[in-house]
Amino acid sequence: MKFSGRQLAAHLARRAGFGATPDELDRYVEISYEDLVEQFLDTSGASYTPDDLIFRRHVDIHTMQGHVAAYWAYRMISTDKPFHEKIALFWHQIFATGENKLNNLGSLNNQVDMFRRHGLGRYDDLLVELSKDPAMIIWLDNHDNHNGSINENYGREILELFSMGVGNYTEEDIKECSRAFTGWNVKNGEYLSKMAFKDSIWPYGRIQWHHEYREDDHDDGEKQFLGESGRFNGEEVVEIICRQDATANFIARHIYNFFVADEVPVPQWGETPPQDPEAVAFLANAYKLYDHDIKSVMRVLFNSDFFKAAVFQRVKSPVELIIGTLRATGEYRVPVGGDVGLFGAMEEGKFMGQTLLDPPSVEGWHTGKEWINSGALVERVNFASSRVGDVSKPGVKSLISRIVKILGKDFSCTELIDASIEVLGTAQIDMSTRETLIKEMEDEGSFNLDDQIGTENRIANLLTFLVSTPEFQLA
Repeated sequence: MKFSGRQLAAHLARRAGFGATPDELDRYVEISYEDLVEQFLDTSGASYTPDDLIFRRHVDIHTMQGHVAAYWAYRMISTDKPFHEKIALFWHQIFATGENKLNNLGSLNNQVDMFRRHGLGRYDDLLVELSKDPAMIIWLDNHDNHNGSINENYGREILELFSMGVGNYTEEDIKECSRAFTGWNVKNGEYLSKMAFKDSIWPYGRIQWHHEYREDDHDDGEKQFLGESGRFNGEEVVEIICRQDATANFIARHIYNFFVADEVPVPQWGETPPQDPEAVAFLANAYKLYDHDIKSVMRVLFNSDFFKAAVFQRVKSPVELIIGTLRATGEYRVPVGGDVGLFGAMEEGKFMGQTLLDPPSVEGWHTGKEWINSGALVERVNFASSRVGDVSKPGVKSLISRIVKILGKDFSCTELIDASIEVLGTAQIDMSTRETLIKEMEDEGSFNLDDQIGTENRIANLLTFLVSTPEFQLA
């Protein structure tokens, strides 16, 4: 199927961001698709709601004692560089780290910021930074990994879930990897753990962890790792990992799953081949060709034919659905004192199956159709319909105005549905749903455009119906 330039721009905006408003799409189609890809890939100089405004309105976020998901949501909603946040969300899905174990939300927020800084660079550098990240060190117990008494948790997961996948290494490789990461710890961890129990917000809030390399706790002995020998430290182990074909294939499949089309859950990858092996191999080759540079791989991906053909081939994650809806309705771009609505909005993700910054396990979330069950679907529909149906929201008013502008004064129910689908940026609804909707609209009678309030309410009701369809769940 051939898509128009506007449809491709909308597709790219959903995958490299959280969707686009009609006004944003107007700007996107003024340049070529290739230039639009470069615009998304350029994450420098991002503008978003400043921290001092958020902290002034929400003291508990300032002290990092709660609602870190809302803090990130403010950034995702207000940024003019959405791919910056989307790539951070991608790595959070893979390097899943949860607030429930850390009791130090500022360090978790610092991890997200690390994903922003290094998420589009060389994968080697990202893995080294991840290995130094205090939240990850605590999350996977590397602070308990000592010379002569190794803890294999991080050594196992960096191979199984972060790089190569099951079946591409041995138990001995896990042990040797763990030895290489002895001494990679947090600074003054014992003191900070005791301070956390006091939980005082004064004068600075919770003290955040910092990485410390303890040379006297590092095992500097000879190691045998993935067929190579040496007195490896963590950096050397990461370098060996990143040049493995298994790593190229594993990361390529993750990129395909998150940005192209839904794959089976990661635990099934060992026995289930990719749904598009050629596309995954194409991305793996790009990873090797461009020296593990993730931005270069993403450039190759977004310009590929298989990416352009994969319109509406993914189920939106709860976070994508929530943030995309709030960006469309124009909500929470500026924090208002006492307004905790965004806190509640992000908490609703829990009932849809995804609590941002609190994954169910180190494995992260199972994606695709597993986002959809009867309970989660009801929550998704209720959330989107309640927002899009509220004509007081600035974004909803803008959507309605654009629909009326497209239609003019004389239009049919079919034309109204098509205009609403175009403006909302959702997939075409199936024929039986369309026929039912047309009949209901015809039964309500013709539109009186002179009745502005009545027109707005009827179009808002139509938008509410459209976001309640199965098609709206797709990205």
